[in-house]
Order: sequence, then structure tokens, then C-alpha cells
Amino acid sequence: MKQKEGFVLRTVCGEHVIVGEGLGTIDFGKLISLNETAAWLWKKAAEMGNFDIDTLTAALCEEYEVEADQARQDVSKMVGQWQELGIVES
Repeated sequence: MKQKEGFVLRTVCGEHVIVGEGLGTIDFGKLISLNETAAWLWKKAAEMGNFDIDTLTAALCEEYEVEADQARQDVSKMVGQWQELGIVES
């Protein structure tokens, strides 16, 4: 999986948001607010280029003190939301 081109993380008034930039995202018209951990996951996914739930879970466990099962649930939920919003693709 990878992030769709044109969706970027910005900090607006102290909040982390994903916004669409460019012609490919013209119909998107949304700001997606992320907490600190979700913003970190988005950045990590961008660094990886291609990612999956397992690689993001492993990265999350390395960065934060979190149990692997809980991390996997959280990553699965976040990636599922990204898929529903159409900001990542297989």
C-alpha cells in the first residue's frame, strides 16, 4: 500500500491535518485531523513509500512503548480509515 500522490501532512494552528494538493485531489475538499501518533504514522508511511500494517506496527512498537497487539489494532484502524477516505492505495 502507499499514500496517494497529492495528500500531504501540514500543521495548521497547532493541529496536524492531511490536505489534498493539486489537480488530482480537487474533488477531495476535506481536511483530515490527526493526533500526534497518527501524524507520526503518516510520516513513517511516507518515508517507507510502500507499507503494510505489519511494517507500520513494527515501526510503532520501536518508537513508542506499546504492546504489539494493541499497536496492530491501532494501526489497522488508522489504515482502514485512510482507505475509506481514499488517501492510500494498494
